[in-house]
Amino acid sequence: MAVKYGRKILVTGGGGFLGYAISKLLSERGDSVSSFSRRFYPELEPFNVKQILGDISDKKAVENACEGKDIVFHTAAKPGVWGSYQEYYRTNVDGTVNVIEACRKYDVSCLVHTSSASVVFDGNDMEGADESVSYPKVFHAHYPKTKTIAEQHILKASMSGLKTIILRPHLIWGPRDNHLVPRIIKRAKRLRIVGNGKNMVDTIYIDNAAYAHILAADSLEKNNSLSGKIYFISQGKPVLLWEMVNNILKAGGLPPVTGTVDPRIAALAGTFLEFLYGLLDIKNEPPMTNFVAKELATSHWFDITAAKRDIGYTPIVSTEEGLRRLEEWLKNTDLKGT
Repeated sequence: MAVKYGRKILVTGGGGFLGYAISKLLSERGDSVSSFSRRFYPELEPFNVKQILGDISDKKAVENACEGKDIVFHTAAKPGVWGSYQEYYRTNVDGTVNVIEACRKYDVSCLVHTSSASVVFDGNDMEGADESVSYPKVFHAHYPKTKTIAEQHILKASMSGLKTIILRPHLIWGPRDNHLVPRIIKRAKRLRIVGNGKNMVDTIYIDNAAYAHILAADSLEKNNSLSGKIYFISQGKPVLLWEMVNNILKAGGLPPVTGTVDPRIAALAGTFLEFLYGLLDIKNEPPMTNFVAKELATSHWFDITAAKRDIGYTPIVSTEEGLRRLEEWLKNTDLKGT
């Protein structure tokens, strides 16, 4: 069955980093795209994206946004490592439930859900893990815990008739990044290599992440048996984490990280700072958290064989080309505004 263009599509978080990239690609190939976000994004205007304003935790607003849509891409989420559990739950869990119920109410044919590889991270090395790996017994941050609960709601929905597919990107980066790249650039002077610097990780360039989402929707439309499936997506080749960090710093015209810190000290510092910031009700993110310390010191990369086989995913932009594009973007960008 051939994929039909000109479909009516909703992208939740359509003005965000990933949502924008998905909206742009869909619009360019002829689909009718609507974005559902809390604020207006002028950068979507050139792509004729209809912007619907609202909060993902508002059930009625989500229903109104989903009405009449053929496909929904659910990218809206609260990312990061700091904030109250209630904030994360409201956006990542309640928001996902609202999307599921709205899709059911208006007979949306396909729901593509953006999850995260962090849902399976237990604080230890993960090398070549595939989709059979279990969720951890203990989570070290609210984000992966609430994204796991959201995944479970999506899986339950797929078993009761809603066609769904889940993607787990890991460390998305590139131009317009408002999370990973700005964090690295802004903390450049304070960064220290945690551990021996030999830990390997997966990343994914923004255009590859968006491309994978569209492939997933197209594949699910053609093959109902993919409903309820989960896929890791990445550049397909793990890299040294600290080499990647230094490449991003280089793209920003900054020197590499050279100092080191023992991972046990970093983890202890993160635990103490989390306690202190929580005790004093400090809203800003601590310089280190236990979760971040573990992520920086361990390997975490994944087997994307299933995504290659089932949805035909292979990266269309190399890491080298992505870094070139990132450097060009950073030359013309003030990260204070991200």
